[in-house]
Amino acid sequence: MNILLIGSGGREHALAKKLSETPETKIFAAPGNPGIFQYAFHSAVQITHPDEIVEFCKASDIKLVVIGPEAPLAAGLADDLRAHGIATFGPSRAAARLESSKAFAKDFMLRHGIPTAQYRVFNEHQHQEARNYVASHPLPIVIKADGLAAGKGVSIAETHRYALEALDAVFDGKFGLAGKSVVIEEFMQGEEASVFAVCDGERFVTLAAAQDHKRIGDGDTGENTGGMGAYCPAPIVTPAILREVEEHIIEATLRGMKSEGHPFIGCLYVGLMIEPSGKARVVEFNARFGDPETQAVLAVFDGDFVQLLHSAAMGNVDTGAVRNATNGTACCVVLAAGGYPGEVRKGDEITGIDDAETASNDEVSIFHAGTALHQKPDGTTHLCTNGGRVLGVTSRGTNLQEAIKKCYEAIKLVHFRGKTYRTDIGAKGVR
Repeated sequence: MNILLIGSGGREHALAKKLSETPETKIFAAPGNPGIFQYAFHSAVQITHPDEIVEFCKASDIKLVVIGPEAPLAAGLADDLRAHGIATFGPSRAAARLESSKAFAKDFMLRHGIPTAQYRVFNEHQHQEARNYVASHPLPIVIKADGLAAGKGVSIAETHRYALEALDAVFDGKFGLAGKSVVIEEFMQGEEASVFAVCDGERFVTLAAAQDHKRIGDGDTGENTGGMGAYCPAPIVTPAILREVEEHIIEATLRGMKSEGHPFIGCLYVGLMIEPSGKARVVEFNARFGDPETQAVLAVFDGDFVQLLHSAAMGNVDTGAVRNATNGTACCVVLAAGGYPGEVRKGDEITGIDDAETASNDEVSIFHAGTALHQKPDGTTHLCTNGGRVLGVTSRGTNLQEAIKKCYEAIKLVHFRGKTYRTDIGAKGVR
């Protein structure tokens, strides 16, 4: 089967690796990255030009398009492809509003009785009203830019001063058009976890539950990032909690989206807060595989990943394509450039990836998230940093302690200037 993979990050590298494990699969990637091209051929199509993508799919006999990032989904790429009869794993623009508009998602959950935090929505013309609401709200309080902000549009404020500063920053344009409206939520107590559901519009298959680490610093301190690491399976998501999530959140979401005329086909990412009582509430929805959770979740996936995604895209998800969604334990630690999540350096040489993967006997995979190939004066090329999150070091083990140990041993062998990472990824799961 010929497949076109859209995206260029660590998530897409992990998707490419897993898709390549199905025999007789030929993968093309746009725009891709140096790691993805270990498994895929480069396609020069511009992912912001749907007509180019459609023509490429027809010319290359593409049988499945897998859309990794949120921006093309929000722009309606899946609609354009389906209009030409091209099987696509990824929701329509209307269904992707579960991620592209936090206000839409909150109102949708309210309409369909899906458990989530209490909230209010304010637009840019209600700035002062929003300030008054924040100033009188109990602490902590959560401030969220309504639109897509690369995972950085959320602030958890423990003082009213910080909450007002975060609110003003959103309305003053810190997140561009994503900040035209803001969602202000109550702070939910508990532990966060992520569940991925591969959906065909009505039915679904859940993959291994994971736990992401959003804050830049150990002990969940500092600024929010796009994610500094993840592990799975997350023990906080017990079988009983997973059944509750499947019945009261995932099934309810698919019913609701279908009833509103926008069936959800693709990966529904459910970000959860597991309260001390065991009750699960939705922190956020994403309309695609998460990053870096995907790197860990796919490391323990055993099955025919191509068949799973293709069957979902065709409207009849094949549960038999999953032999075991949790075959072992995995840990992913993100290596970021110095200064992340703020301004970062680019162009620093990266070394040691081959050494780290070889030393692990194939139990460590290093996924490229922000890398590029630069040419040296002598004509040779070297791998260098090209973004905030640079690499995702991912390991498998028979238990979480083993996976964590292998991950950090591999990290010691990988080098680039300013290398930044958390040292406590997975510690919650061990505790």
